[in-house]
Amino acid sequence: MSAENLKDIVREKYGEAALRARAGERSSCCGGAGPSASICCDPITSNLYEPAQKGEVPDAAMRASLGCGNPTALAELKAGETVLDLGSGGGIDVILSARRVGPSGKAYGLDMTDEMLALAEENKRNSGLANVEFLKGDIEQIPLPDNSVDVIISNCVINLAADKDRVLKESFRVLKPGGRFAVSDVVVRGRMPEAVRNRMELWVGCVAGALGDYEYVAKLAKAGFTDIDIEPTREYSVEDAQAFLTAGGLDADALSREVDGTFISAFVRATKAASLSCCSSSCCA
Repeated sequence: MSAENLKDIVREKYGEAALRARAGERSSCCGGAGPSASICCDPITSNLYEPAQKGEVPDAAMRASLGCGNPTALAELKAGETVLDLGSGGGIDVILSARRVGPSGKAYGLDMTDEMLALAEENKRNSGLANVEFLKGDIEQIPLPDNSVDVIISNCVINLAADKDRVLKESFRVLKPGGRFAVSDVVVRGRMPEAVRNRMELWVGCVAGALGDYEYVAKLAKAGFTDIDIEPTREYSVEDAQAFLTAGGLDADALSREVDGTFISAFVRATKAASLSCCSSSCCA
C-alpha cells in the first residue's frame, strides 16, 4: 500500500465522518455509525472530555471527534501562545485551545480533508472565536514558516501518517525555540501482530499505524527533540481489543490475547531546545 493510497483511504473515511457529524450522527473509530459504531468506538474515543469542555464547543465538533485523548487538558497552554493542531478534524481541540490561549493567542488547525475543513469552519463560526484559523494541507508538509508556533498538539492523527519521520521533522521546524510538542496518540508496547499491522481498516481506526514506544522516542530524538516523555493515559484490555479486531475483520478470539495491554493511549511530550548547538540535527550535514 503506497503512501498516496493510504492518504486517499484516510481522506475518504474522515470525509464520511464529517458528513455524518453534520447530519447529527456520531462516527466510530472504524468509520461506521449507529449502535455498532459506539461499540467499536468506545474503548478508544469515549469519555475523553470533561462536561465543562463539552459545553465550550459546538455539538457537531464533538460528534466529529475521533481522537484517543485530550491534548488540550494536558498541554498546559498559556495565554498569548500560538498553537497548531495537526489533523484538526472538526476543530474540537482547536476551539478548546483558542479559549485557553485567549484573544492575544492564536490556534491553527491543519487538515487535508475538505469535508472536515468545511465542518471546522462552521464550528468556528458557531463558537464566535476570532483567534482560530483552519489551514488545508498535509501534516508531512506544514504550511507555516519556521519558528512560528509555541505548541503543537494532535489527537490520534500522527499514527495515520505514512511518513512519521517527516511529520516530526516538520513539527520541529515550525516550533519556536523552547516550543513544546504535546500530542495524544495510540502507542504500542511490545510486538504488534502482523495480522493487525496489515489491516488498512485499523490504520484508519488509529491502531495499526501506531508506533512502538521506543520507536516513538527514537524518532523524536532523531528529529531534534529533547525532554521526551510518553505518559500512558488509557490501556486497552482483551475486551477492548475484541471490539476493534472484530471491526477490522480479524479473528478476535485468536488475536485478542496477543494484543492485551499492547495498545495504549498516551500523551507524548517533547521540547525543541531554546538554543541549538552546532551539532543539532537541524544544522549539521
